[in-house]
Amino acid sequence: MFDSLRKSFTRFSKTLAEKDLSESDIEEILEDLEMSLLQSDVALEVVEDISSDLKRQLVGVSVNKKQLESFVKGALSESVSQLFQKTGSLDLLERIREKNENDEPYTIVFLGINGTGKTTTLAKFAHMLKKNKFTVVIAAADTFRAGAIEQIRKHGERLQVKIIAQNYNSDPAAVCRDATLYAKSHRINCVLIDTAGRIQTSTNLMQQIEKITKVVNPDLKIFVGDSLAGNDAISQAREFHEYTDFDCSILTKSDADTKGGSALSIVKITSKPILYLGVGQEYPDLKEFRWESFVESVLGERDSMDGELAAKIQTVLETPLAVNTSTHDTAPEVVTSPESADVLESEAKGEIDEDIVKEESEEIQESEDVDIDPFEGIDDSDIATYSDIHDVPPPESDNTARVLAAEIKEWISQGRPISDGPSISEKSVKHERDVTDQSDDTA
Repeated sequence: MFDSLRKSFTRFSKTLAEKDLSESDIEEILEDLEMSLLQSDVALEVVEDISSDLKRQLVGVSVNKKQLESFVKGALSESVSQLFQKTGSLDLLERIREKNENDEPYTIVFLGINGTGKTTTLAKFAHMLKKNKFTVVIAAADTFRAGAIEQIRKHGERLQVKIIAQNYNSDPAAVCRDATLYAKSHRINCVLIDTAGRIQTSTNLMQQIEKITKVVNPDLKIFVGDSLAGNDAISQAREFHEYTDFDCSILTKSDADTKGGSALSIVKITSKPILYLGVGQEYPDLKEFRWESFVESVLGERDSMDGELAAKIQTVLETPLAVNTSTHDTAPEVVTSPESADVLESEAKGEIDEDIVKEESEEIQESEDVDIDPFEGIDDSDIATYSDIHDVPPPESDNTARVLAAEIKEWISQGRPISDGPSISEKSVKHERDVTDQSDDTA
């Protein structure tokens, strides 16, 4: 993983070591570093911060030529390390135990757009908690996307975890409240909440998340991002952080990420830690993120250096790094206990149903094809009333959803009349079911 980012830093260290540390030389080489970092999906503002910090730290420094490469690598390592150190640390499993001692469930909300593997990540999280002897209940609070409830039910069946769900188009906050009440009455340790996430700029969905947060007051909000999405993942993290002030992140598909810039950028932009990396398709494929290992993987192991050189690096780095301008409080880094890491390393891999994986792939395609929420601007009460009047079932495809949304908007513009007869969307759903039934009969 992270090959591109590692090559960028290594090339910078070696090139700089061949020159004297004059300002003009450093600026020239920093330009090359900036381009390399941008190509590795590091956000522009992060690139500028790293570049200005290094320039301030290195200009005018007098170092023995033989020690120069070690010095530069050390300065880079310290600069990047400080980004992660600012997030602090906590023991997640211990926090869960402390909350449970008061007979209260620990509630976690999972946030992110469709197609990032959010639902499967939640299932992996449930698997990890069960292996650490915690009981779990899942709230199926994505009541918008067709197939979302069925998808989480499949995970629940395989993991033997209770799923709390209602009908499509029902209030997600009500689902979360029911799950929390169930957890309290049955002394369940953890409530995991799967939320809707068409796109990060969908105002309705962001308002739903805010409502869920007010109703259940979650102990932890986790943003799930796709490592392979590059700058899109960074913009998603920025948007979700602005609306929800999430506490930490999980990056999926990290096993296929050769760049590594998303991890560095998300930590810098949000000042919130990365909790886990998704490194495969199976339930145990959730790897604890350790920033020390990340820094080592992109910069290599620190060369041995004498005490004088190490002291010089510390002196150079006494000036604080540029700080994030976010107004949110800095959240502590989430570090699970050693027993959790042992479980993740030693547990035999559990398989995820191919149908579930297929649904995740379809989710990705769906998120690419649909630019906006078709129900954007429509009140939930209007959707429910129209559906009751015309006996319209939940839409089973995006096309049906768009047709239904258009009908509801037309119905609202006409003053919300009460009329008889099936709607176009109802006919469309019936046609889709008839085609499916005919295919089944033929088979």
